[in-house]
Amino acid sequence: MKPRIALIAHDKKKDDIVTLAAEYVDFLRGCNLMATGTTGGRLANELGLTIERKHSGPFGGDLQIGAELVMGHIDAVIFLRDPMTPQPHEPDINALVRACDVHNVACATNVATAHLVLSQLRQAVRK
Repeated sequence: MKPRIALIAHDKKKDDIVTLAAEYVDFLRGCNLMATGTTGGRLANELGLTIERKHSGPFGGDLQIGAELVMGHIDAVIFLRDPMTPQPHEPDINALVRACDVHNVACATNVATAHLVLSQLRQAVRK
């Protein structure tokens, strides 16, 4: 089964998620990808990835991804957060991260952890 991965990045982390995804682009092409609006748009336009796009985070995209996660439609979340900038939709962000914890779904919130998660998923697919 193809890994189902959600990709999210705050504004100041969008360049980082594009760089990260570029490193794993061949693997990600074989995955079912979901992303919040602007992040998904950049990944599709800049890397040619096929992505199911939700609304942007402040307009409910984090909640939409959380709902997919609760229904068992997501195996891992890569959520590059900007811890230095207050987010107006912080309760939605916290709800998504909490849903990952409740449903035991891997959630990487920084580039170092994202590399670990993506490397492990890529290795598991190769077996």
